[in-house]
Amino acid sequence: MKVKVLSRNPDDYVRETKLDIQRVPRNYDPKLHPFEVTREYTRALNATKLERVFAKPFLASLDGHRDGVNCMAKHTKSLSTMLSGSCDGEVKVWNLTKHECVRTLQAHEGFVRGMVVRFCGTSFFTVGDDKTIKQWKMETPGYGEEEEPLNTILGKTVFTGLDHHRKDGVFATCGQQVDIWDEQRSSPIRSFTWGVDSFSAVRFNPVETELLGSCASDRSIVLYDMREATPLKKVIMTMRSNTLCWNPMEAYYFTCANEDYNLYTYDMRYLDKPVKVHMDHVSAVLDVDFSPTGKEFVSASFDKTIRIFPKDGGHSREVYHTKRMQHVICVKWSPDNKYILSGSDEMNIRLWKANAAEKLGVLAPREREAANYSQKLKEKFRHHPQIRRIAHHRHLPKSIHHQTKELRIMKEARRRKERNVRKHSKPGTVPVVSEKEKHVITVVQ
Repeated sequence: MKVKVLSRNPDDYVRETKLDIQRVPRNYDPKLHPFEVTREYTRALNATKLERVFAKPFLASLDGHRDGVNCMAKHTKSLSTMLSGSCDGEVKVWNLTKHECVRTLQAHEGFVRGMVVRFCGTSFFTVGDDKTIKQWKMETPGYGEEEEPLNTILGKTVFTGLDHHRKDGVFATCGQQVDIWDEQRSSPIRSFTWGVDSFSAVRFNPVETELLGSCASDRSIVLYDMREATPLKKVIMTMRSNTLCWNPMEAYYFTCANEDYNLYTYDMRYLDKPVKVHMDHVSAVLDVDFSPTGKEFVSASFDKTIRIFPKDGGHSREVYHTKRMQHVICVKWSPDNKYILSGSDEMNIRLWKANAAEKLGVLAPREREAANYSQKLKEKFRHHPQIRRIAHHRHLPKSIHHQTKELRIMKEARRRKERNVRKHSKPGTVPVVSEKEKHVITVVQ
Protein backbone atom coordinates (compact mmCIF):
# COMPACT_ATOMS: atom_id res chain seq x y z
CA MET A 1 0.00 0.00 0.00
CA LYS A 2 1.36 3.41 -1.06
CA VAL A 3 0.79 6.46 1.11
CA LYS A 4 1.47 9.93 -0.40
CA VAL A 5 3.01 12.17 2.25
CA LEU A 6 3.33 15.95 2.02
CA SER A 7 6.94 16.82 2.59
CA ARG A 8 8.10 20.44 3.02
CA ASN A 9 11.49 21.92 3.56
CA PRO A 10 11.40 24.00 6.78
CA ASP A 11 14.04 26.38 5.32
CA ASP A 12 11.38 27.75 2.93
CA TYR A 13 9.10 29.13 5.64
CA VAL A 14 10.81 28.99 9.06
CA ARG A 15 12.71 32.07 10.25
CA GLU A 16 16.28 31.59 11.41
CA THR A 17 15.90 34.25 14.10
CA LYS A 18 12.95 36.20 15.40
CA LEU A 19 14.37 39.34 13.73
CA ASP A 20 13.97 37.88 10.25
CA ILE A 21 10.99 38.78 8.05
CA GLN A 22 8.17 36.21 7.88
CA ARG A 23 8.22 34.44 4.53
CA VAL A 24 4.80 34.52 2.92
CA PRO A 25 4.32 32.44 -0.25
CA ARG A 26 2.62 34.49 -2.95
CA ASN A 27 1.31 33.24 -6.26
CA TYR A 28 1.38 36.02 -8.87
CA ASP A 29 -0.89 34.23 -11.32
CA PRO A 30 -3.56 36.85 -12.24
CA LYS A 31 -6.20 34.10 -12.54
CA LEU A 32 -6.01 33.62 -8.78
CA HIS A 33 -6.58 37.33 -8.06
CA PRO A 34 -9.62 38.29 -10.15
CA PHE A 35 -10.49 41.46 -8.17
CA GLU A 36 -6.98 42.83 -7.79
CA VAL A 37 -7.40 45.75 -10.25
CA THR A 38 -10.79 46.83 -8.90
CA ARG A 39 -9.45 46.74 -5.35
CA GLU A 40 -6.40 48.79 -6.34
CA TYR A 41 -8.55 51.29 -8.25
CA THR A 42 -10.68 51.88 -5.14
CA ARG A 43 -7.54 52.36 -3.05
CA ALA A 44 -6.11 54.78 -5.63
CA LEU A 45 -9.35 56.78 -5.65
CA ASN A 46 -9.38 56.98 -1.84
CA ALA A 47 -5.71 57.97 -1.78
CA THR A 48 -6.37 60.77 -4.30
CA LYS A 49 -9.33 62.06 -2.26
CA LEU A 50 -7.31 61.94 0.97
CA GLU A 51 -4.47 63.82 -0.73
CA ARG A 52 -6.84 66.69 -1.48
CA VAL A 53 -8.20 66.56 2.10
CA PHE A 54 -4.71 66.77 3.63
CA ALA A 55 -3.39 69.41 1.19
CA LYS A 56 -2.41 72.20 3.60
CA PRO A 57 0.60 73.83 1.91
CA PHE A 58 0.90 77.08 3.90
CA LEU A 59 3.33 76.77 6.82
CA ALA A 60 4.37 80.20 8.11
CA SER A 61 4.55 83.89 7.38
CA LEU A 62 7.78 85.80 8.06
CA ASP A 63 6.89 89.43 8.65
CA GLY A 64 9.20 92.26 9.64
CA HIS A 65 9.92 94.15 6.44
CA ARG A 66 8.53 97.68 6.21
CA ASP A 67 8.30 97.67 2.41
CA GLY A 68 7.65 95.16 -0.37
CA VAL A 69 10.07 92.22 -0.60
CA ASN A 70 12.04 92.67 -3.82
CA CYS A 71 14.61 89.83 -3.82
CA MET A 72 15.68 86.76 -1.86
CA ALA A 73 18.80 84.60 -1.66
CA LYS A 74 19.42 81.04 -0.48
CA HIS A 75 22.38 80.24 1.74
CA THR A 76 24.81 77.92 -0.04
CA LYS A 77 25.78 75.91 3.08
CA SER A 78 22.95 76.29 5.61
CA LEU A 79 19.42 75.01 4.97
CA SER A 80 17.85 77.08 7.74
CA THR A 81 19.28 80.47 6.66
CA MET A 82 17.67 82.73 4.09
CA LEU A 83 18.22 86.37 3.13
CA SER A 84 15.72 88.90 1.82
CA GLY A 85 15.98 92.46 0.52
CA SER A 86 13.16 95.00 0.38
CA CYS A 87 12.26 98.14 -1.55
CA ASP A 88 13.48 100.45 1.25
CA GLY A 89 17.07 99.17 1.08
CA GLU A 90 16.78 96.89 4.12
CA VAL A 91 18.29 93.38 4.19
CA LYS A 92 17.14 90.74 6.67
CA VAL A 93 18.69 87.37 7.55
CA TRP A 94 16.11 84.77 8.61
CA ASN A 95 16.28 81.57 10.64
CA LEU A 96 13.68 79.37 8.94
CA THR A 97 13.48 76.72 11.68
CA LYS A 98 12.50 79.32 14.30
CA HIS A 99 10.62 81.52 11.78
CA GLU A 100 12.37 84.63 13.04
CA CYS A 101 14.67 87.38 11.81
CA VAL A 102 18.17 87.10 13.28
CA ARG A 103 19.73 90.19 11.73
CA THR A 104 18.67 93.41 10.01
CA LEU A 105 20.92 95.83 8.17
CA GLN A 106 20.32 98.99 6.14
CA ALA A 107 22.26 98.04 3.02
CA HIS A 108 21.24 100.58 0.37
CA GLU A 109 19.33 103.75 -0.33
CA GLY A 110 16.35 102.82 -2.48
CA PHE A 111 15.56 99.32 -3.73
CA VAL A 112 17.74 96.29 -3.06
CA ARG A 113 17.85 95.02 -6.66
CA GLY A 114 19.72 91.78 -6.16
CA MET A 115 21.53 89.66 -3.61
CA VAL A 116 23.54 86.46 -3.66
CA VAL A 117 25.50 84.36 -1.13
CA ARG A 118 29.13 83.53 -1.94
CA PHE A 119 29.72 79.83 -2.78
CA CYS A 120 31.61 79.27 0.51
CA GLY A 121 28.76 80.80 2.58
CA THR A 122 30.99 83.19 4.55
CA SER A 123 29.71 86.42 2.96
CA PHE A 124 27.03 87.80 0.67
CA PHE A 125 26.75 90.53 -1.96
CA THR A 126 23.97 93.08 -2.52
CA VAL A 127 23.31 95.64 -5.26
CA GLY A 128 20.91 98.56 -5.07
CA ASP A 129 19.53 101.69 -6.70
CA ASP A 130 22.37 103.73 -5.20
CA LYS A 131 24.77 102.32 -7.87
CA THR A 132 26.80 100.35 -5.31
CA ILE A 133 27.84 96.70 -4.89
CA LYS A 134 28.43 95.79 -1.26
CA GLN A 135 29.93 92.66 0.29
CA TRP A 136 28.80 91.79 3.84
CA LYS A 137 29.95 89.27 6.41
CA MET A 138 27.50 86.42 7.03
CA GLU A 139 28.13 86.40 10.81
CA THR A 140 26.36 88.95 12.95
CA PRO A 141 28.85 91.60 14.19
CA GLY A 142 29.93 91.18 17.81
CA TYR A 143 28.94 93.44 20.71
CA GLY A 144 30.06 97.03 20.07
CA GLU A 145 31.09 96.34 16.45
CA GLU A 146 29.71 98.51 13.64
CA GLU A 147 27.55 96.99 10.89
CA GLU A 148 29.98 97.80 8.06
CA PRO A 149 30.33 96.17 4.62
CA LEU A 150 33.57 94.27 3.94
CA ASN A 151 33.87 95.91 0.55
CA THR A 152 31.99 98.60 -1.43
CA ILE A 153 32.25 99.17 -5.17
CA LEU A 154 30.72 102.29 -6.70
CA GLY A 155 29.44 101.70 -10.24
CA LYS A 156 28.63 104.16 -13.01
CA THR A 157 25.01 103.07 -13.49
CA VAL A 158 22.19 101.41 -11.53
CA PHE A 159 22.60 97.64 -11.15
CA THR A 160 19.45 95.55 -11.68
CA GLY A 161 20.72 92.01 -11.09
CA LEU A 162 23.50 89.99 -9.51
CA ASP A 163 24.76 86.40 -9.43
CA HIS A 164 27.90 84.65 -8.15
CA HIS A 165 30.09 81.99 -9.78
CA ARG A 166 29.64 78.51 -8.26
CA LYS A 167 33.38 77.83 -7.72
CA ASP A 168 35.49 80.98 -8.15
CA GLY A 169 35.67 84.43 -6.58
CA VAL A 170 33.88 85.96 -9.57
CA PHE A 171 30.42 87.53 -9.78
CA ALA A 172 28.29 89.08 -12.52
CA THR A 173 26.07 92.16 -12.43
CA CYS A 174 23.69 93.58 -15.00
CA GLY A 175 22.31 97.03 -15.64
CA GLN A 176 23.09 98.92 -18.82
CA GLN A 177 25.52 96.10 -19.63
CA VAL A 178 26.56 92.71 -18.21
CA ASP A 179 29.78 93.03 -16.17
CA ILE A 180 32.00 90.24 -14.83
CA TRP A 181 33.83 91.25 -11.62
CA ASP A 182 36.74 89.78 -9.70
CA GLU A 183 36.19 90.08 -5.94
CA GLN A 184 39.71 91.55 -5.53
CA ARG A 185 39.21 94.38 -8.04
CA SER A 186 37.06 97.50 -8.07
CA SER A 187 36.48 97.55 -11.83
CA PRO A 188 34.94 94.84 -14.04
CA ILE A 189 37.33 92.38 -15.68
CA ARG A 190 34.97 91.99 -18.66
CA SER A 191 31.88 93.79 -19.99
CA PHE A 192 29.39 92.46 -22.53
CA THR A 193 27.05 94.64 -24.60
CA TRP A 194 24.96 93.80 -27.65
CA GLY A 195 23.14 97.00 -28.59
CA VAL A 196 20.67 96.77 -25.70
CA ASP A 197 19.40 99.56 -23.39
CA SER A 198 19.35 97.54 -20.19
CA PHE A 199 19.27 94.06 -18.66
CA SER A 200 16.87 92.88 -15.95
CA ALA A 201 18.50 89.62 -14.78
CA VAL A 202 21.73 87.64 -15.05
CA ARG A 203 22.27 83.99 -14.01
CA PHE A 204 25.31 81.70 -13.92
CA ASN A 205 24.85 78.12 -15.09
CA PRO A 206 25.25 75.82 -12.03
CA VAL A 207 26.61 72.92 -14.12
CA GLU A 208 28.66 74.52 -16.92
CA THR A 209 29.90 77.22 -14.55
CA GLU A 210 31.50 79.44 -17.23
CA LEU A 211 28.17 80.00 -19.00
CA LEU A 212 25.66 82.68 -18.06
CA GLY A 213 22.39 84.02 -19.43
CA SER A 214 20.64 87.37 -19.15
CA CYS A 215 17.27 88.91 -19.99
CA ALA A 216 17.33 92.23 -21.84
CA SER A 217 14.82 95.05 -22.29
CA ASP A 218 14.66 94.54 -26.09
CA ARG A 219 12.73 91.27 -25.44
CA SER A 220 15.85 89.16 -25.94
CA ILE A 221 17.58 86.46 -23.91
CA VAL A 222 21.37 86.66 -24.35
CA LEU A 223 23.82 83.82 -23.61
CA TYR A 224 27.50 84.37 -22.76
CA ASP A 225 30.64 82.35 -22.16
CA MET A 226 33.05 84.01 -19.71
CA ARG A 227 36.02 82.64 -21.67
CA GLU A 228 34.89 84.44 -24.86
CA ALA A 229 35.26 88.14 -25.63
CA THR A 230 31.77 88.49 -27.13
CA PRO A 231 28.29 87.07 -26.30
CA LEU A 232 27.44 83.67 -27.80
CA LYS A 233 23.92 84.19 -29.20
CA LYS A 234 20.55 85.65 -28.38
CA VAL A 235 16.92 84.83 -29.03
CA ILE A 236 14.41 87.66 -29.51
CA MET A 237 10.86 86.93 -28.39
CA THR A 238 7.55 88.71 -28.97
CA MET A 239 7.42 89.95 -25.37
CA ARG A 240 10.00 90.71 -22.68
CA SER A 241 11.35 88.05 -20.31
CA ASN A 242 11.71 89.17 -16.68
CA THR A 243 14.16 86.56 -15.45
CA LEU A 244 15.55 83.12 -16.22
CA CYS A 245 16.73 80.10 -14.25
CA TRP A 246 19.04 77.27 -15.36
CA ASN A 247 18.14 73.65 -14.73
CA PRO A 248 20.56 72.47 -11.99
CA MET A 249 20.67 68.91 -13.39
CA GLU A 250 20.61 69.41 -17.19
CA ALA A 251 23.28 71.89 -18.22
CA TYR A 252 21.75 73.05 -21.51
CA TYR A 253 18.21 73.80 -20.35
CA PHE A 254 16.88 77.04 -18.89
CA THR A 255 13.40 78.41 -18.21
CA CYS A 256 12.47 82.07 -18.62
CA ALA A 257 9.53 83.94 -17.06
CA ASN A 258 7.80 86.10 -19.65
CA GLU A 259 5.46 89.10 -19.69
CA ASP A 260 2.95 87.23 -21.90
CA TYR A 261 1.79 85.13 -18.88
CA ASN A 262 3.82 82.07 -20.01
CA LEU A 263 7.11 80.41 -19.14
CA TYR A 264 9.39 78.97 -21.81
CA THR A 265 11.93 76.18 -21.41
CA TYR A 266 14.76 76.40 -23.96
CA ASP A 267 17.61 74.16 -24.98
CA MET A 268 20.49 76.61 -25.43
CA ARG A 269 21.81 74.63 -28.42
CA TYR A 270 18.54 75.05 -30.39
CA LEU A 271 17.06 78.45 -29.66
CA ASP A 272 14.80 78.68 -32.75
CA LYS A 273 11.86 77.41 -30.65
CA PRO A 274 11.32 76.55 -26.98
CA VAL A 275 11.29 72.92 -25.85
CA LYS A 276 8.11 73.56 -23.85
CA VAL A 277 5.61 76.37 -23.28
CA HIS A 278 4.20 76.42 -19.73
CA MET A 279 0.82 78.16 -19.51
CA ASP A 280 -1.59 78.78 -16.64
CA HIS A 281 -0.81 82.21 -15.18
CA VAL A 282 -3.21 85.04 -16.00
CA SER A 283 -0.72 87.88 -15.57
CA ALA A 284 2.99 88.60 -16.09
CA VAL A 285 5.37 86.03 -14.58
CA LEU A 286 7.95 87.82 -12.44
CA ASP A 287 10.25 85.10 -11.08
CA VAL A 288 11.12 81.44 -11.50
CA ASP A 289 13.29 78.97 -9.56
CA PHE A 290 14.12 75.29 -10.14
CA SER A 291 13.91 72.54 -7.55
CA PRO A 292 17.32 71.00 -6.70
CA THR A 293 16.25 67.78 -8.47
CA GLY A 294 15.68 69.69 -11.73
CA LYS A 295 12.34 67.92 -12.25
CA GLU A 296 10.09 70.85 -11.32
CA PHE A 297 10.18 74.62 -11.01
CA VAL A 298 8.12 77.24 -9.20
CA SER A 299 6.96 80.53 -10.71
CA ALA A 300 5.78 83.77 -9.12
CA SER A 301 3.32 86.01 -10.90
CA PHE A 302 1.69 89.43 -10.84
CA ASP A 303 -1.68 87.60 -10.58
CA LYS A 304 -1.01 87.00 -6.81
CA THR A 305 -0.34 83.25 -7.13
CA ILE A 306 2.65 80.92 -7.27
CA ARG A 307 2.51 77.78 -9.40
CA ILE A 308 4.56 74.58 -9.52
CA PHE A 309 5.22 73.12 -12.98
CA PRO A 310 6.81 69.81 -13.99
CA LYS A 311 9.79 70.68 -16.23
CA ASP A 312 8.19 68.89 -19.18
CA GLY A 313 4.54 69.74 -18.39
CA GLY A 314 2.56 72.43 -20.18
CA HIS A 315 0.29 73.10 -17.20
CA SER A 316 0.95 73.53 -13.49
CA ARG A 317 0.42 70.67 -11.05
CA GLU A 318 -0.16 73.04 -8.10
CA VAL A 319 -1.28 76.60 -7.43
CA TYR A 320 -0.81 78.43 -4.09
CA HIS A 321 -2.59 81.62 -3.05
CA THR A 322 -3.93 83.33 0.07
CA LYS A 323 -6.45 86.12 0.54
CA ARG A 324 -3.81 88.57 1.77
CA MET A 325 -1.02 87.78 -0.68
CA GLN A 326 -0.50 90.51 -3.27
CA HIS A 327 1.71 90.54 -6.39
CA VAL A 328 4.44 87.94 -5.85
CA ILE A 329 7.80 89.48 -6.76
CA CYS A 330 10.29 86.72 -5.93
CA VAL A 331 10.27 83.00 -5.21
CA LYS A 332 12.84 80.40 -4.11
CA TRP A 333 12.85 76.58 -3.82
CA SER A 334 14.74 75.35 -0.73
CA PRO A 335 17.89 73.25 -1.36
CA ASP A 336 16.41 70.20 0.45
CA ASN A 337 13.48 70.06 -2.06
CA LYS A 338 10.89 70.31 0.75
CA TYR A 339 9.87 73.99 0.90
CA ILE A 340 9.11 77.02 -1.23
CA LEU A 341 9.58 80.65 -0.15
CA SER A 342 7.70 83.52 -1.76
CA GLY A 343 8.15 87.26 -1.21
CA SER A 344 5.34 89.62 -2.15
CA ASP A 345 4.27 93.26 -2.35
CA GLU A 346 2.59 93.38 1.04
CA MET A 347 5.89 92.98 2.95
CA ASN A 348 5.54 89.28 3.80
CA ILE A 349 7.66 86.23 3.07
CA ARG A 350 5.62 83.02 3.06
CA LEU A 351 6.86 79.49 3.63
CA TRP A 352 5.04 76.70 1.73
CA LYS A 353 5.37 72.95 1.40
CA ALA A 354 6.64 71.85 -2.02
CA ASN A 355 4.29 68.87 -1.82
CA ALA A 356 1.01 70.18 -0.40
CA ALA A 357 -0.23 66.93 1.19
CA GLU A 358 3.14 65.68 2.49
CA LYS A 359 3.31 64.92 6.20
CA LEU A 360 6.21 66.75 7.83
CA GLY A 361 8.29 65.32 10.65
CA VAL A 362 9.53 61.80 11.35
CA LEU A 363 7.50 59.03 9.67
CA ALA A 364 7.13 55.57 11.15
CA PRO A 365 8.23 52.79 8.75
CA ARG A 366 4.62 51.66 8.22
CA GLU A 367 3.54 55.24 7.49
CA ARG A 368 6.28 55.62 4.91
CA GLU A 369 5.35 52.29 3.30
CA ALA A 370 1.69 53.31 3.14
CA ALA A 371 2.59 56.68 1.61
CA ASN A 372 4.83 55.05 -1.02
CA TYR A 373 2.14 52.48 -1.84
CA SER A 374 -0.50 55.22 -2.24
CA GLN A 375 1.86 57.20 -4.47
CA LYS A 376 2.44 54.21 -6.74
CA LEU A 377 -1.30 53.55 -6.98
CA LYS A 378 -1.98 57.20 -7.87
CA GLU A 379 0.65 57.02 -10.62
CA LYS A 380 -0.77 53.74 -11.95
CA PHE A 381 -4.35 55.00 -12.21
CA ARG A 382 -3.68 58.72 -12.85
CA HIS A 383 -5.22 58.64 -16.35
CA HIS A 384 -8.60 57.35 -15.17
CA PRO A 385 -11.15 60.16 -15.63
CA GLN A 386 -12.46 60.34 -12.07
CA ILE A 387 -9.03 60.18 -10.43
CA ARG A 388 -7.64 62.74 -12.91
CA ARG A 389 -10.54 65.12 -12.22
CA ILE A 390 -10.09 64.95 -8.43
CA ALA A 391 -6.28 65.24 -8.62
CA HIS A 392 -6.35 68.26 -10.96
CA HIS A 393 -9.18 70.23 -9.36
CA ARG A 394 -8.11 73.42 -7.53
CA HIS A 395 -10.15 76.18 -5.95
CA LEU A 396 -9.07 79.49 -7.43
CA PRO A 397 -9.90 83.09 -6.47
CA LYS A 398 -12.89 84.39 -8.41
CA SER A 399 -10.85 86.98 -10.34
CA ILE A 400 -8.34 84.37 -11.57
CA HIS A 401 -11.13 81.95 -12.47
CA HIS A 402 -12.84 84.62 -14.61
CA GLN A 403 -9.58 85.74 -16.24
CA THR A 404 -8.71 82.13 -17.13
CA LYS A 405 -12.12 81.74 -18.77
CA GLU A 406 -11.70 85.00 -20.65
CA LEU A 407 -8.22 84.04 -21.91
CA ARG A 408 -9.55 80.69 -23.09
CA ILE A 409 -12.34 82.40 -25.07
CA MET A 410 -9.85 84.86 -26.64
CA LYS A 411 -7.46 82.07 -27.61
CA GLU A 412 -10.26 80.03 -29.14
CA ALA A 413 -11.50 83.05 -31.13
CA ARG A 414 -7.99 83.67 -32.46
CA ARG A 415 -7.67 80.01 -33.45
CA ARG A 416 -11.07 80.03 -35.17
CA LYS A 417 -10.22 83.20 -37.11
CA GLU A 418 -6.93 81.67 -38.27
CA ARG A 419 -8.74 78.51 -39.37
CA ASN A 420 -11.27 80.52 -41.37
CA VAL A 421 -8.57 82.62 -43.04
CA ARG A 422 -6.70 79.45 -44.00
CA LYS A 423 -9.88 77.85 -45.31
CA HIS A 424 -10.61 80.79 -47.65
CA SER A 425 -7.04 81.36 -48.86
CA LYS A 426 -4.98 79.76 -51.59
CA PRO A 427 -3.46 76.49 -50.25
CA GLY A 428 -0.08 77.11 -48.63
CA THR A 429 -0.37 80.91 -48.29
CA VAL A 430 -1.34 80.78 -44.56
CA PRO A 431 1.06 78.32 -42.94
CA VAL A 432 0.26 76.47 -39.71
CA VAL A 433 2.45 77.95 -36.96
CA SER A 434 2.81 75.86 -33.80
CA GLU A 435 2.37 77.39 -30.33
CA LYS A 436 6.12 77.01 -29.71
CA GLU A 437 7.15 78.94 -32.83
CA LYS A 438 4.65 81.78 -32.38
CA HIS A 439 6.57 83.49 -29.58
CA VAL A 440 10.07 83.54 -31.12
CA ILE A 441 10.92 86.30 -33.62
CA THR A 442 14.53 85.44 -34.48
CA VAL A 443 17.80 83.96 -33.22
CA VAL A 444 20.93 86.10 -33.63
CA GLN A 445 24.29 84.29 -33.60
